[in-house]
Amino acid sequence: MIADQPEQPGAIDIADESSADWIDHERVRALIAFVLDRMRLDPDCTVSVAVVDEDRMADLHVRWMDEPGPTDVLSFPMDDLRPGPESGPAPLGTLGDIVVCPSVAQRQAETVGHTREQELDVLVTHGMLHLLGFDHAEPEEHREMFGLQGDILSQWSSGDWGSQLGRRDDVE
Repeated sequence: MIADQPEQPGAIDIADESSADWIDHERVRALIAFVLDRMRLDPDCTVSVAVVDEDRMADLHVRWMDEPGPTDVLSFPMDDLRPGPESGPAPLGTLGDIVVCPSVAQRQAETVGHTREQELDVLVTHGMLHLLGFDHAEPEEHREMFGLQGDILSQWSSGDWGSQLGRRDDVE
C-alpha cells in the first residue's frame, strides 16, 4: 500500500492501491471530517481508508463476510465509538478502517445515474456509519441508518460543507 499521509497527524490515513486516477484524497478526508463533525466526534479520531482493486476487495469480501465477488465498501470498527452527546466532550479514539473499491463504485454510479464522486461519497459515509455501530439488517435499523446517511449527504452536497466543519449544533 502507498500511504497518503494526512495533514493532521494520525487523524485520517488513506492508502490507495487502486489504479483509479479519479479518487480525490482531500475530498475523502474532508468528507470524513464532516461526518465526524455531524456525529459529534472529536476531529482527531483516527480513520483509515483503503482504496483497492476488485481482486483485493473480492478477497476481503470472502474472508470477512463469506460472500463471493467484490463489494463496494467494507468497514472494520475498532474502538466501538458511538455518536457523541449533544453537549459535553466529543468522543476520541480509533474508529477503524473503511475499504472502498472504485471500479464497483463507478459501475454503481452509472446504474443509479449520478457521478462516481457522488457514489464514493455515499460509500465513505456508509462506511463511517458502520464504524459508528449503525447497521441495516433489520427494517428499523435500515430506516435509521439510511435516513441519517441521506441527511449527512444532503448537507455535504449543499456546497457549503467547508464552512460547516468545526461547527457543532450545540455551540454558538
